Amino acid sequence: MDLVDGIRVFVASVETGSFSGAAARLGMSPKLASKYMGELEAQLGTQLLHRTTRRLGLTAAGEQLMARAPDWLNELEEMTGELREARRGLSGTLRVSAPVTYGELRVLPLMRRFRALHPDLTIDLRLSDRFVDLAAEGIDVAIRIGRLDTSALIARKLGQISLLLVASPAHLDHAGRPETFGDLVPHCCIRDTNMRGDGAWPLTEDGQIHRITVSGPYLVNSARLARDLVIEGEGIALCHDYMVKADLDVGRLEHVLPGVCGPRLDVHAVYIGQRRLARRTRAFLDFVAANMFTEEARS
Repeated sequence: MDLVDGIRVFVASVETGSFSGAAARLGMSPKLASKYMGELEAQLGTQLLHRTTRRLGLTAAGEQLMARAPDWLNELEEMTGELREARRGLSGTLRVSAPVTYGELRVLPLMRRFRALHPDLTIDLRLSDRFVDLAAEGIDVAIRIGRLDTSALIARKLGQISLLLVASPAHLDHAGRPETFGDLVPHCCIRDTNMRGDGAWPLTEDGQIHRITVSGPYLVNSARLARDLVIEGEGIALCHDYMVKADLDVGRLEHVLPGVCGPRLDVHAVYIGQRRLARRTRAFLDFVAANMFTEEARS
């Protein structure tokens, strides 16, 4: 066993909480991960982990190693990468998490552009609308929309998106075009349950926020489905601007109550702050910060 491989297994085991989690991250069997861990402890002459049927715990020696090992691994990877890639692009695996629809429409195109600059890079894009545990799942960067929960993560603001009231012309021709907040109440409204809160729509007019309780036959946990139902004429929805811009431009959708503003949501890139960032992670953060909200990205 190589010492570096053993330390990689150790760090991954601690961060994921199990040998099976470490094995999945590193692409090996749980049995081999456990073997590497035992060989590392034998080589260092000390026990690093307490093993129980439910979890792994750090010994005093394990805590001492864990305080330095992640940074050491990153520095080693960065040093060897710089030597190996002095005349090439970045390499290795970049693991990025993002919300499903935003990831499909905005993050994936950016990652393709980024990888085109670095063809030796492997992209591991994981789309989920839940807040993933970056350490447990080995994520380098997560793109998050909306209010950030308090955590030890470092956040870098990328920009903002707005929510717009939209409906199809056919629906508005049939049900009428709202002119006031009260006109929304009798309409069929499609509600995206991913939005935090009590289900009311927070709408701003003349600087004043109004919480409008709406109803309708569809509750969906997908921003894309809400937009698709609106296009089919099923009602009015509060949709992210990036998702409906093209539909508004060609007249497939109409902006309802254009003088009213929906919520504005911050978009952040977050990452673990206790460790040294790999060169590819730093480069990706700089790339998305420079390109996420350019006109090219919006089109």
